[in-house]
This record gives sequence, structure tokens and C-alpha cells, in this order.
Amino acid sequence: MPSNQTPLGALPARFRRQRVLIVGCGDVGLRTAGQLGAPQSQRVRLLALTSSPEKVRLLRACGITPLQGNLDDAPSLKRLAGIAHRVIHLAPPPSDQRGATERDPRSLALVQALRLRTPPQVLVYGSTTGVYGDCGGQRIDETRRVNPHTPRAQRRVDAEKIMRFLGRSGVRVSVLRIPGIYAPDREGGTPRERLLKGTPVLVSKEDVYTNHIHANDLARACAAALWRGKPQRVVNVTDDTDLKMGDYFDLAAGLYGLPKPPRISRSDANTALPLMLLSFMNESRRLDNTRMKQELKIQLRYPHVREGLSLQGQLI
Repeated sequence: MPSNQTPLGALPARFRRQRVLIVGCGDVGLRTAGQLGAPQSQRVRLLALTSSPEKVRLLRACGITPLQGNLDDAPSLKRLAGIAHRVIHLAPPPSDQRGATERDPRSLALVQALRLRTPPQVLVYGSTTGVYGDCGGQRIDETRRVNPHTPRAQRRVDAEKIMRFLGRSGVRVSVLRIPGIYAPDREGGTPRERLLKGTPVLVSKEDVYTNHIHANDLARACAAALWRGKPQRVVNVTDDTDLKMGDYFDLAAGLYGLPKPPRISRSDANTALPLMLLSFMNESRRLDNTRMKQELKIQLRYPHVREGLSLQGQLI
């Protein structure tokens, strides 16, 4: 019979439902829940951590059991111990570290809570391709050493280290390194607003390569990593687009019937653009996605931003 220590006990496999906990259940988390709730609904029960009482109703409407807790309040996470067989961690580190710019206390608090009892079998962590830093436009794969240039990326490197520490206890950890996420049905998910503002881009000879992934393809990768991810494995989750940033905005302008953005030199950009935007213009890399396709078995539905930006109906 099942017990408190082994709640699944000796039940036949057909009666066992995997409990999947989503931490950071925003837009991508909800899309991932949609992936998990369809073909595998008979074997998955979805849970989500939320610190927002207002979001409880939305989660329940999506067939997700809400668990109230806050990653910035470690004691509130104790209820997560032993509650899930598989975890998807999509919550970002804090933006303000009050001096501790290279740490992610949220990921540390989560892992400490998960280790209080039997840890999950699998954890998928959504990191960022910013951990690679500037690669001078080179094409790189997951063997490239991390070289974060911003506090934001440094905190992600710290989170990855925390996940690997969890992996030493027998948890199969997958780290997904994610570039710019876009989708027409995602808030701020297209370049349209920036094009309407006329925000400039760099002249071609000084421009940088950027990488993208459609939010629905990202959700499919998150779901696939829960079942197919290899132990302690890093995977670039990116599409096949090979464009510089300015060319990306030019393409979007053509699709939307809007004027192309003005081109300026890097020296002019340093005085005309905000620091956050400049930080993205200081890093150039082209990501190899072979591991995503071969190991996670992902066939991109939106292999190029052209398909993803121009599609009228967005189906998950």
C-alpha cells in the first residue's frame, strides 16, 4: 500500500500519475502546461508555485493546482519538499541583488526546499544564452565556456551551478539556454512596438548576430526535456535563424508594412540608446541547436522568425 514516505507505493504503473511542478509559471510556463496537459494528461498532474493570489483562478482554469509560496521567502517553500516527481524552473533571478550581483538566492532557496525530503527525479532549468557573453559572431555549441559580461548573466551562471549541485544528489538536471523569446500572442513578443518608436539599430558592419526561439517551440522543448533530457546536460534552445539584429528588424518591418529602423554607428548608439538595450548590442553569437534536435527530438514548428512573426493564428 502507498505510504507517506512512498506515496506511489506499489501501485501498477498505469495508475501512477507524475506530479509536475512549474516554478515561474508565466507565459512560457502556461504554454508548457498546455503541452503537458494534452497528450500526457492521463499520467501528469500539474502544479504551479505562485506568490500572487490573483493568479490562483487563472491557474485553476488551466487545470493547474496552485501552490502559494514565494521564492524570496524561503520558509514559504517548505511545502514543496517531496511534492513533485518533475520540476520545471523558469523563474528569473532577482534583478536587484543589493550588492550580491553574482548570486541567485531564489534558485538556492528552491533547491534547499526540494532537498528537504525525497528530491524530484528530474529538474529542467530555463537559463539564458547570455551566459556565453560576446563570442564575436562565432557559431558556438554547448561546449563553449561561459563568459558572462553582465550581472544579469552572472546570476544565471550561479543558478546553473546550483542546479548542477542538485544533480549530484541523483536528480536528472537539464539546463536549457534560451535566447530572445518571441510570439505574436505574447506580450511584447514582436518588434512592432519598437519599430513604431523608430528605435535605431547598428550599421551593418558594426551589427551583432542575435538568436531567437518562438514561445511555443520553447514550451515544447521544456516539456520534452522533462522526459528526454540527458543527465546534467546543457541544451541550446534556439531556432535556425541566422540574422544580425538590424536585419531581424528590417525583416519584421517588411512583414508589418512599417518603415525600417534607422541605422546608426556604435559610437552614436552609446549616447542615444539606454544601457539595457546597449547590453544586447554588445554581444554577438550564433548558436548551434543540434543537441536540441537530436536529444530532445524537437522539430521546430517555427524554424525561422519569418514564419513565427508572419503567422496569423498561433497554435501550440
